[in-house]
Amino acid sequence: MIGIVYLGNNPTTQTRLKYIPSHTVNLTSSYKETASVCSTKLKDEHFIVFYERTVKNEDITAITYLRKKCPGVYIILITGQLTDEDRKMYLGCGVNDTLDANASVADFNKKICFISDREDILFQTQTLQNRILKFKIPLWKRLFDIFFSLGAIIVLSPIFLITIIAIKLESKGPVLFKSKRVGTNYKVFDFLKFRSMYTDAEKRLKDVAKGNNQYAKDETEEDKVTQHSVALGDDAEQTAAQDSDAMAAAMFISDDEVMLIGDDFVIAEDSFNKKKEEDIENAFVKIDNDPRVTKVGRFIRKYSIDELPQLFNILKGDMSVVGNRPLPVYEAEKLTADEYIDRFMAPAGLTGLWQVEKRGGAGKMSAEERKQLDITYGRTYNFALDMKIIFRTFTAFVQKENV
Repeated sequence: MIGIVYLGNNPTTQTRLKYIPSHTVNLTSSYKETASVCSTKLKDEHFIVFYERTVKNEDITAITYLRKKCPGVYIILITGQLTDEDRKMYLGCGVNDTLDANASVADFNKKICFISDREDILFQTQTLQNRILKFKIPLWKRLFDIFFSLGAIIVLSPIFLITIIAIKLESKGPVLFKSKRVGTNYKVFDFLKFRSMYTDAEKRLKDVAKGNNQYAKDETEEDKVTQHSVALGDDAEQTAAQDSDAMAAAMFISDDEVMLIGDDFVIAEDSFNKKKEEDIENAFVKIDNDPRVTKVGRFIRKYSIDELPQLFNILKGDMSVVGNRPLPVYEAEKLTADEYIDRFMAPAGLTGLWQVEKRGGAGKMSAEERKQLDITYGRTYNFALDMKIIFRTFTAFVQKENV
């Protein structure tokens, strides 16, 4: 069940919304009034909020307030052309989608129908996020993290210095590698490592990973989905709707079928649904004998020296000493199903249960085994278990495989 709310004072937009078939639109003139309408919703009722763009500072205040008071609403910004800076700003404060200021009644109705048809997908994501955001790290664990990481940084400072010099001497580029990782509560942060690869490593991931991923199942020709790159036009020419973090892709309706659009691909919705279950199973990417790794990189990876900068992540509070490994965004986005989100209901960690349980056998571990160990830790962690994992880490950190 979808409720429709308009927030703004544009008479033309108000008139058009009155003619939306099969829907009564609640017209509001202040964000507090809008929040009041949405907060008194019936059970299982969701709301689409059409927000008329005004002054930037006022928009930020209003949208942020709505997102805080009514986290389950789907906010569509009615606007003209947006600059890249404005687009990022509006997305950052909680806007889900945009609609052209000159949109017709048919355009409004098309947008509403599109969201209504995908209500379970679009609003389920926000429900899961609300549930996850309730987790808080225990005080005993946070205090241990601070003292442990600070002490380790001081003791290991000579190793830090030697590693920095070695990396600089072998290859050009920054000493530290930063990547976006998803940790506790699906929080995204800058994950620090000593650079062990050449500087163009991430761009080559897809080519290298094809056929070499430990965790991926074999794929037949019939199962493969052809993806075509496209050039996206201006906002006024798009009707793409963001579906939040769960699918990490925008959608649009063509004349013949619904397509899903990512940063560098287009795929039919039917094909996406067919591949979704397999993608979840193959969420983790791990490459055997990766040719992108430098000579220094192989050494510091073997002895886990490349992980040492994460002590600063721990000190900052992004992660813990012991916990579930923070995942890259493209991996975490595939683990939003109910049976897997519990891995994010625990601290993200430098070391964890799966690292010490099954490092033998050349590191061969199925994706499902790893996910289940993460879930087990999230449900059972305590001080004694953390100390056991730390002790076992000192005997397991020398890896037997080149990964």
